[in-house]
Parts: sequence; C-alpha cells; structure tokens
Amino acid sequence: MEAATDFTMWALFARATLTVKFVMIMLICASGWCWAVVVDKMIQYRKARAEAARFDQAFWSGEPLDALFDKIGAQPGGRSERIFAAGMTEWRRSHRQDGALIAGAQARIDRSMDVAIAKETGELQKGLPVLATVGSTAPFVGLFGTVWGIMNAFIEIAEQQNTNLAVVAPGIAEALLATGLGLLAAIPAVIFYNKLSADSDRIVGGYEAFADEFATILSRQLDS
Repeated sequence: MEAATDFTMWALFARATLTVKFVMIMLICASGWCWAVVVDKMIQYRKARAEAARFDQAFWSGEPLDALFDKIGAQPGGRSERIFAAGMTEWRRSHRQDGALIAGAQARIDRSMDVAIAKETGELQKGLPVLATVGSTAPFVGLFGTVWGIMNAFIEIAEQQNTNLAVVAPGIAEALLATGLGLLAAIPAVIFYNKLSADSDRIVGGYEAFADEFATILSRQLDS
C-alpha cells in the first residue's frame, strides 16, 4: 500500500513500464546534452566576442597591415585574425616578383575571406541543430511515453475491474511524468536555440562587416 501511494519522481519512474522508462531516460539524456551544448556555446561565444574586440582594437590602431599580419602569422588562433590572415595571404600571393598585381586580386581576396567566414560560421553554429531537434521533438517523444503509459494503466484497470482513484492515479501519474520530462527538455532547448542563434548571427555579422571594411582598404591600395 505504501508503494502504491508513493508519488516521488523515483517511485513514478520505478513503477513505469519498460517502454516508458526508456522514453524517460532518453529525454533526460537529451536534456543533459542540450545543457552541455548551451554551456559550451556560451563560453565559445564569449571568447569569440572578446577576441574580436581585441583584434578590432589592434586593426584600427594605425599599425601597418603587413606588420600586423607578420605579428599574428598565417595560422593565428583567433577567429577574426584568421579572416584577416586569409585576406592578407591572398593579397601577398597576388603580387608578382616585380611588385605588380595579378589581375583579379580583389575578387580572390573577397572569396578567401568569404571562405574563412563560412568556416568560422560552421564552428560557431555547431551543436545548435541539437537544440533545435530536441526542442521540436522532445514534447512528442514525451507524449508518446504518456500515451503508452495511459494505455497500460487502462489495461491494468480493466484487468482488476476497479476504477477506484487509488488504482487509477498511480498509472496516470507515471504516464504524465513522461510528458513533463519532454517539456522540461524542450522548453530550455527552444529558448537557448533562439538566443544562441541570434548571438551567432551577431558575431558572424561582425566578421562580415570587418571583411567588407578590410576589402575596402585593400581596394583603395589596388586603385592607387
């Protein structure tokens, strides 16, 4: 009797059928995965913003671009620096030994920086599809667990031929726990997916704005 009236989370899980238990475990794992992605992305984006601010300050400090490129190298660690390095590398490759420029240098420089931005965008957005997938599917997975649990609860009621609330309530509660876990996984996933997607777009927008400004500077040098 004591076990039947125990409505703690663990008791509800322990009394659930194997299928509902599997659903609950899957939802808990999905929720943990989402939180790991959220923490990782928040740390990554914070570092990306700080690095972009430092490089922006160095870029507009008045230091010659060649000197700045020699300082950071062709394979720098920062994301903004890698975009800059891609443009500068192509800029230097576009010069012949006599100092003249190879035709089409501006287009090649732009493409080099676009490729670099695309790579950084892919790294920044890695993991976000996990949040989108969990946010869109977890409620339905939880609902499946609930439907399965309620079906078994009604089967048990029919077998016992007893509709007393004390008999019905435990099975219904176990089933509804799956829906609760599904919402618990989905709601934070959707909220943080929207937030992190917006943060990623702002960071990438900063990279694109820098690439346009850098291309404009190089274009002036090409024209002169």
